[in-house]
Amino acid sequence: MTQQTIEFSPVMRVSDLNLFYGEAQALYGVKMDIPKHQVTALIGPSGCGKSTFLRCLNRMNDLLGTVSINGSIGLEDGTDIYDKHQDPIQLRRKIGMIFQKSNPFPKSIYENVVFGLRIAGENRKSVLDEVVQTSLEKAALWDEVKDRLDNSALGLSGGQMQRLCIARAVAVGPEILLMDEPCSALDPKSTAKIEDLILELRGKYTIVIVTHNMQQASRVSDYTGFFFEGKLIEFDRTQQIFTNPMNQQTEDYITGRFG
Repeated sequence: MTQQTIEFSPVMRVSDLNLFYGEAQALYGVKMDIPKHQVTALIGPSGCGKSTFLRCLNRMNDLLGTVSINGSIGLEDGTDIYDKHQDPIQLRRKIGMIFQKSNPFPKSIYENVVFGLRIAGENRKSVLDEVVQTSLEKAALWDEVKDRLDNSALGLSGGQMQRLCIARAVAVGPEILLMDEPCSALDPKSTAKIEDLILELRGKYTIVIVTHNMQQASRVSDYTGFFFEGKLIEFDRTQQIFTNPMNQQTEDYITGRFG
């Protein structure tokens, strides 16, 4: 893996991460420090392992019975998220995920936002009301829905649904937001709103985004990792990756020679 010496404060350290689906290996010795309060984009051709890697960061792959993982992913306090004493549910409160296809619950807009808080036992209306407003404001959705919070979330547009899912993730107070191709099903106008939102959330949260859109990666991210065939080929500042990559494979992908 090609990487220049980069100085930043890492919120997560991934070391020698290998992942297997049954006997088939999907990730090979991935090593990456994820910078705190920055946006990291993961790029690469379809099937290269970038979404698989993203799901490792909050143990979503645990839900697939055929998966086995070795290596380590450490948080800044030194905790290994794959330690047998680590509670995956608590971990996912700290490390939220927004999926490729927006997945609002068949509930009201209000109940979608407070869902995670209610599960944690918080039912005080004053607290929930405040969280709903602040979370929807952070997701740049409050002004559009504040007068219809009791309406079904399923009545929102695709772009609004995706921003609602971001509000739902933000509501439980995460430190890290993982986004798996959050704009791939959206029109250009909605995509622009999500990109603007990512830039607004940067600095408050650590964001890791998988995207097949290299222009999007160059617009929203501070750092970029290029994956190919389950390996992290190069990781560097986004400007460096897109203007002067150190690895020939990275340059070939960026310039459209393959992928």
